[in-house]
Amino acid sequence: MIQINKIYINGEFVSPQGTDTFDLIDPTTNRKTGEVILGNEEDTKAAIAAAREAFKTFSKTTKAERIVLLKKLHEAVSKREEELVSTMVKEYGGTLQFCKMSVQNAISAFTTTIEILESFDFERTAGHSKVRFEPLGVVGIITPWNASNSFICNKLATAIAAGCTAVIKPSEMSAQQTQLIAECFHEAGLPKGVFNMVNGLGNVVGTEITNHPDIAKISFTGSTITGKTIAKGAVDTMKRVTLELGGKSPNIILEDADFDKAVPMAVFGAYMNNGQACIAPTRLLVPQNKLNEVNELAKQAVRNVKVGQPNEEDTTVGPMVSAKQYERVQTYIRLGQSEGATLLAGGEGKPEGLEDGHFVKATIFTNVRNDMRIAREEIFGPVLSIIPYQNEEEAIKIANDTPYGLAAYISSSSKEHAEHVAAQIDAGRICINGFAHDPLAPFGGFKQSGIGREYGVFGLEAYLEPKAILA
Repeated sequence: MIQINKIYINGEFVSPQGTDTFDLIDPTTNRKTGEVILGNEEDTKAAIAAAREAFKTFSKTTKAERIVLLKKLHEAVSKREEELVSTMVKEYGGTLQFCKMSVQNAISAFTTTIEILESFDFERTAGHSKVRFEPLGVVGIITPWNASNSFICNKLATAIAAGCTAVIKPSEMSAQQTQLIAECFHEAGLPKGVFNMVNGLGNVVGTEITNHPDIAKISFTGSTITGKTIAKGAVDTMKRVTLELGGKSPNIILEDADFDKAVPMAVFGAYMNNGQACIAPTRLLVPQNKLNEVNELAKQAVRNVKVGQPNEEDTTVGPMVSAKQYERVQTYIRLGQSEGATLLAGGEGKPEGLEDGHFVKATIFTNVRNDMRIAREEIFGPVLSIIPYQNEEEAIKIANDTPYGLAAYISSSSKEHAEHVAAQIDAGRICINGFAHDPLAPFGGFKQSGIGREYGVFGLEAYLEPKAILA
C-alpha cells in the first residue's frame, strides 16, 4: 500500500501539519492502492512564505541564470520519462499512447520555454519611454488530474522564465504523479523556495492560495465552476489570474471535406484522453444531407475504438478517473436518450469483461439538437454528439451557440475555405484538418472557457508586469 506523506517546502520534503488523508483508488480495478496525507492552511502559508522569501533574490536573476535552471529541469525530468509514463497510466488510467504524449509535453515545456526566453526582451521602448517587464511575485499554480505533470511543468517553466517563484497545488487524485515530478524538480537543484508543492483539497489549500495577500497571480486549469470561485476570491487582493477552463468544442465537417477521413478522425478525437479533455471535440457538426453517410462511417469507426486496459498499446479509451466521474458520464448517457437523441453506439453500463473498473462504453449520439444538455454541458467522458446543420451559416451559428469557447476543429478540402470559417468561430484555438499543437501559439478560451493565455510569449507576459519609466 502506497503512502505519500511528504510535501515540498523551501527546498526539502517535509511532513505536512495537516492530518487528513485521501484514498488513492486504481481506476481499472476500483481498489484502494494507497493514501496521501493532505496539507492544510498552515502548510500552505509556510509554502507561500518560503516562495516570498525566495522571490527577493530570484526575481533579480538574469535570463542566462534562468535558462541554466530550465536546462537542469529538462534533464532531471527527461531521465525519468518511462517512470513518469507508467505512473500516469497506473494512477490515472490514461492510455499508454496518451500518457506518452502528455509526458513528452511536460519534458518539452522546458526546451520550448528556453527558446521563448532567449529571444524575449525584458526592456523595450514605447514612444519616448522605457518599459521594463518585471516578475509579478509569488504565483499560485493549481492543476487538475487529467494531465497533471504536463500542466505543472508548463506553468512552472513559465514562472521561472519570468523570475517568479511558485506554490503548486496539484490535484490530490494525482499524488503519485506529483511525488515523482517533485523528486525530479528537487534533483534539478533549484534555489530553495523557488518552487513549493502542497498536496491538499481545493477548499483548503486552494482557498488559502486564492485569499493570501502574498500570492500575486494564480494560474489555474480546471472546471469553469471552480475558476469562477477563484476569480471571485482573487479580486479582493487584485491578483492577476490565468484561467483555462471547460469546453464543449465543435468539430465542423464542411461539405467539401473528405468524409471517409474526417469522420473516423472526429470519433477518435472525441475520445482523446478517455474523453476527459477540455479541448475534446465532442460536438460533431455535419451537413444534414450527409447525416446517414456520417452515421454509417461513425459506426464503422467506433468498432475500431478499443475500450480496455490503459497499459495496452492499442487501447483507445481507458477508465474514467473515479467512480464519481463514471456515474457522471452514465447520467449524461441516460439523459441523452431521454432528451430524444438517437443512440448510435455504446450506451449505459460497462463494457463486457471490464466490470471491475470505471470503464464507459464508447458512446455516440446522433440527431442531436444543440439545445439538448448533452450538447451544451461538458460531460468529460467518451460521449460524442452528432449535430446536423442545413448550411454553412447555420453550422457557424451552432458552433458559437455555447457558453464555452476553448477549442474548435474544421475539416475541409480547402485550407482557405476552412480559414474563412475559422475566422467566424468564437474559440481560442482552432485546428484545421486534424489535431495539432503548437507550444509557441497562445492557448486559452473565449467566453466561459477562461481568462488569459498560456504558451509562447503570450503566456510569459502573463507572469510579468510592465513598468513604464518616463524621463
